[in-house]
Amino acid sequence: MTEFVRTEIRGRIGFITLTRPKALNALSHDMIRAMASALDAWRDDPSVLGVVLQGEGEKGLCAGGDIRHFHEAISAGRTDIMDFFTDEYTLNYTIATYPKPYIALMDGVVMGGGMGISQGAALRIVTEATRMAMPETAIGLFPDVGGGIFLANLAGHLGEYLGTTGIVFGAVDACEIGLADGVVPRGSLPALCELLANGVWSNSEAVLDAARAFVRDCLPPAGLTAGKLAPLRDVIDRHFGLPDMPTVLASLKREARCEYSGWAQETEDLLRTKRSPLMVCVTLEQVRRARKLSLADELREEWLMMRSVFNLDGRTGAEGVEGIRAMVVDKDHAPQWQHASIEAVKPADVARFFDGERLGADNPLRELGR
Repeated sequence: MTEFVRTEIRGRIGFITLTRPKALNALSHDMIRAMASALDAWRDDPSVLGVVLQGEGEKGLCAGGDIRHFHEAISAGRTDIMDFFTDEYTLNYTIATYPKPYIALMDGVVMGGGMGISQGAALRIVTEATRMAMPETAIGLFPDVGGGIFLANLAGHLGEYLGTTGIVFGAVDACEIGLADGVVPRGSLPALCELLANGVWSNSEAVLDAARAFVRDCLPPAGLTAGKLAPLRDVIDRHFGLPDMPTVLASLKREARCEYSGWAQETEDLLRTKRSPLMVCVTLEQVRRARKLSLADELREEWLMMRSVFNLDGRTGAEGVEGIRAMVVDKDHAPQWQHASIEAVKPADVARFFDGERLGADNPLRELGR
């Protein structure tokens, strides 16, 4: 189906390897289809007791979706781009509800779409090289692939903070906040794969137990970077629990004269100068709405939101097209956002991203999870 995904059964384990290292294993539509096809085939195959996801190359598991393709498709007037998201979000749901242990080796860069194919795993393993983020607001998008749910499920208001800022964090933070289950030295990952491939397993639970025991018994990796989020939990909650983004920014400005002045100034500058004002506000609302939604409902909502972000509904402006152009295609790093500032974003501008279903928009994910 594609040269960029290798699927194989070794022993009683199905292995999915992303083989596009020159593009940080960014997901194309064919790669998503290939993953879905393998998972569908192994679901009812009694010879397969578990699945391992890994990425080829040392740079990362997966840096996200192939966003350059999105820009090319929209610029050419194509609307079939939404087929990509239909299949990607269906894959995200399949992984999260898979009946056999799905183990994600989250080594290196794991961002955006890479989080979508990892966060639903039964076991999420990180290494000293892991660099994790949901950085979509930098390119005029929002944290999709179920991001609303896994960010909303974090303690306090970490979800709002990570979703709006898109900051990068490592293995220690990922484990402490609940976006990973254990950390091992990256050099030990081949041994884990060999253990799983060569083991004599009576059932799927034994596979998962063995993988968890391997992680538990590993010595901490050398050079593991200390976490940075734990000391900030209270101050993050104090600011990112406020009602809206203009209020958050005003509060950060006041904090810049207090104990966490460096962090507050850096965060305010990031939100004001490096992120789409519109999508920062949309993301805040998305994460808060997701706390009341199931994963299936969130993915349905994200599909409608993605139509809006590319202006396929003709009502919202193509913020994503401009962001991808500026940051990935032309690389001038000077996006012309629709709003000059976060304060200029009106509540109605945000609301349009969430009213697609009320307006009767067709949604191909309507039967997901039902």
